[in-house]
Amino acid sequence: MSVNIKPLADRVLVEPAAAEEKTSSGLYIPDTAKEKPQRGTVLAVGNGKKDEPLTVKTGDIVLYGKYSGTEINIEGKDYLIMKESDILAII
Repeated sequence: MSVNIKPLADRVLVEPAAAEEKTSSGLYIPDTAKEKPQRGTVLAVGNGKKDEPLTVKTGDIVLYGKYSGTEINIEGKDYLIMKESDILAII
């Protein structure tokens, strides 16, 4: 998927994974009880800082903190834009 956003410096644009619809035992989770996802796919990356190149790249699946990043909505879809330091791991 192509998004016409180019993050600046050490920022990364992430598409959050969909929230779980049902539990492992098969119970459906109502919208009000769904956990905010903590993983997603990197869609775009900035150029990094002069002395700190970015380690994530477009297409990486990453884990991030529960309250990391800033939520943005582009053409009806939700995304997160965050600093690379908010990313905990690449899966």
